[in-house]
Amino acid sequence: MAENADLLALLAEMKKSMEKGQEEMKDRMEKGQEEMRKGQEEMKDRMEKGKEKRTRRNEENQIQSHVESKVGEIKDHVNSCIEKIEEDVQSVKREIGEVKGEVERKIEEVEDKVQGKIEEVKEKVQVKIGNIEKRLRELEDRPINFPANPDLTYSRPTVKSQTFDGQTSWTVFKTQFNVVSSANGWNNRVKASQLVASLRGSAAEVLQGIPSGKLTDLMTIENALEARFGDSHLTQFYRTELKTRRQKPGESLQVLAADVERLMSLAYAECPQDVRDSLAAQYFVDAIRDEDTQHATLLMDAKDLKSALAYSMKYEAAKTVSKTSRNVRSIEVEDGTGKEKDEKFDCLLKALEKLLNSHFAGKNTPRRNPNVTCWKCNKMGHVQRECQTISPIQKTNVWPSYGAKAAFSQ
Repeated sequence: MAENADLLALLAEMKKSMEKGQEEMKDRMEKGQEEMRKGQEEMKDRMEKGKEKRTRRNEENQIQSHVESKVGEIKDHVNSCIEKIEEDVQSVKREIGEVKGEVERKIEEVEDKVQGKIEEVKEKVQVKIGNIEKRLRELEDRPINFPANPDLTYSRPTVKSQTFDGQTSWTVFKTQFNVVSSANGWNNRVKASQLVASLRGSAAEVLQGIPSGKLTDLMTIENALEARFGDSHLTQFYRTELKTRRQKPGESLQVLAADVERLMSLAYAECPQDVRDSLAAQYFVDAIRDEDTQHATLLMDAKDLKSALAYSMKYEAAKTVSKTSRNVRSIEVEDGTGKEKDEKFDCLLKALEKLLNSHFAGKNTPRRNPNVTCWKCNKMGHVQRECQTISPIQKTNVWPSYGAKAAFSQ
């Protein structure tokens, strides 16, 4: 019985150990299966990735080959287009050359036609000028008392008009022509005929641009000549030159006045005479170089150039005489023999100053600048000739010509 119990116990242990071994084997088998499943999944993933890589590589190769084929096709198409464009360019160049040659031929034909027309017009104008001159000669040769149209009736010329070829001043010729026409008593129609007959050279070519019906219209002919040979466009230039005109060293007042008058006639030809006289006097005074002469002439308030010139010349003469007298008197003072003459000269100076004050008492003289400085004492408020620190003899030496100016202004 004891042996059976041991045997049963041994069998029970064997059973337990077998069950335990089976469980362990089962666990190992499950783990092995799990590992095998993971390995299969990893292998599957690797196979799928490798398949995707092969697929992607194949697609890339296909795309690259497709792109290369398209690029080749595009290159071939571009090359063919370039060849076609070059052919078109050559064709266009040939057509341009043909058109250019045709245009040049047309231009030459037009130039020939225009030149022919110009020659015809020139011949017609010359014929008309010849007819007009012939007509004028016939009119001049006829007796004075023949019956004719009042517009064409005029006295036989007593003054012969000059000719104008465009090389001389149109303004001067126009002035001469107006004087001659006025002396001969011409009306506007006759003046137009005489003006046309007096034109020569380039001046006569102006008639080509005037209609034949206007060749007897004085205003039309004068406007055409003024536009071609006139100097009205230089008016502003002459006015600027007049404003900036100054007396040159060594230039006399007479020459300065003559030049101012010339510039006035060019710059203000259309102004009334009284306005021109006043402006000429102002510009003449502004152009005087010597300040004393300029100020004295300005205070004179001359109304025209002639008066301003006469006064400025008198003032310069008086100033020159005063300087000479001053030099002689200073020599006599040095010799000790001029005391009596100094007293007489002081009396004369006082008398001239009284005349000056009475002459300018009623005029609106310019107000003195309060900031003026005396050259003698360097004080402000007065000038050198009014300085109280200068003796009468010194006053005579400094301003000898001011009293002379007053004497001439009287």
